[in-house]
Amino acid sequence: MEEMSDPRLGTVRLFLKHDDNKARKLKYNLGPARVLSFGGAYSGHLRALARAGMERGFETIGVVRGEEHLPLNPSLAYARACGMRLVYLDRAAYRLKHTPEVLEGLRARFGDVTILPEGGSNAAAVRGCAELPGEIDLDYDVICCPVGTGGTLAGISAGLAPGRRALGFAVLKGAGFLREEVARLQREAYGRVMTNWELNLDYHFGGYAKPSPALDQAYEQVYVAKMIYGILDLAGRGAFAPGSRVVAVVTGQPSTPVASWGEPTGFDSAEPR
Repeated sequence: MEEMSDPRLGTVRLFLKHDDNKARKLKYNLGPARVLSFGGAYSGHLRALARAGMERGFETIGVVRGEEHLPLNPSLAYARACGMRLVYLDRAAYRLKHTPEVLEGLRARFGDVTILPEGGSNAAAVRGCAELPGEIDLDYDVICCPVGTGGTLAGISAGLAPGRRALGFAVLKGAGFLREEVARLQREAYGRVMTNWELNLDYHFGGYAKPSPALDQAYEQVYVAKMIYGILDLAGRGAFAPGSRVVAVVTGQPSTPVASWGEPTGFDSAEPR
């Protein structure tokens, strides 16, 4: 883990924890012979699922938002190279991907298939992400992460030791709904909602994947750079207590293999959600 230096931090110390949250979300979701999930054309989740299928020997199907465009972009080309079957839903149909009609249509088309939600965020994913805090060999006060679907924040919060708190930075515009989503995921995974987390909505920079010259080009732009900017800005405003030790989870590192999955039981049964 590396420590970041910036004058805006003042007496706050900021440490960067590089971590593949996509693999964590899949850890307890895998095991069936055929797994289907959803994502945009640059989905890191679909990439991770495709790689896991290739490495573990199960079939993967990626339902992509929008129309097919050839040649495939690097993300989808990678997924296909890993053996993932790519299918497409127009944007209107994709917005209904969680409805029984769409899910039943996919089951009719692909047969016996386990369906994971977009981003892989379900109760099993939360349990995978909950293992992250215990792997940090550092005394800290706050742990931060970017938030797209809520699963990583829900899990990190659940895995925190007493006295620590989690702060998520939404990368979507108008993402207030994610507060209830994080709460829902924790209820599904643990039967209760933790009180040690909060979600900041102020650093989306216009919405998902919107470019901004204010973001540090040294970091991945869709998720990580927004979080880093938010932490530095909040530190400069005195939002962290003097001398606080903050860990920022730099998500989406693509090189981490998916760990062997556990035996699915209860809410880890990989049933569609």
